[in-house]
Amino acid sequence: MGYGVELESKNEMKGYVQVYTGDGKGKTTAAIGLSIRAAGAGLKTFIAQFIKRGDYSEVKSLKRFSDLITVEQFGHGRFRQDPPPPEDIEAARKGLKRVKAIMDAGEHDMVILEEATVAVNRKLFEVEDILEIIDGKPDHLELVITGRNANPRIIARADLVTEMKKIKHYFQKGIGARRGIEK
Repeated sequence: MGYGVELESKNEMKGYVQVYTGDGKGKTTAAIGLSIRAAGAGLKTFIAQFIKRGDYSEVKSLKRFSDLITVEQFGHGRFRQDPPPPEDIEAARKGLKRVKAIMDAGEHDMVILEEATVAVNRKLFEVEDILEIIDGKPDHLELVITGRNANPRIIARADLVTEMKKIKHYFQKGIGARRGIEK
């Protein structure tokens, strides 16, 4: 049985709040892996990608699981523009409304807020918005929040926090993002 004791069926399962943060590689990869594991168990996942825009490899591959995993993007692909343009703020807030509607509908077992901590740090929305989503989480729903520099208030409210710590990365040698590995 491994680390935990398998007690709950899909209908009885309690959902928790997970945070993947830190300056190391692997936050999105961990969340996507979790969504694939959930799909293997017949669980339905909604992934809200904040800030990102484009046909990333994970979006392409997750289309193969479209009956169980939905990915929607709420950004324009600009990670470092201060202050953020109004259209970026509007897209992020549209994403928050969509996430709340998904949670209220009760049809999903997992919701992933990808790059949500970065959106908070970029002032696309406030930490209170994420805390409100945590507070409104149905008991059965697994909520996963990813991104660098997670706010301490989000970390305090989470049930599981994993920090990806960069020890060494080939980006430091000038190697760019590779399709299928980093993008």
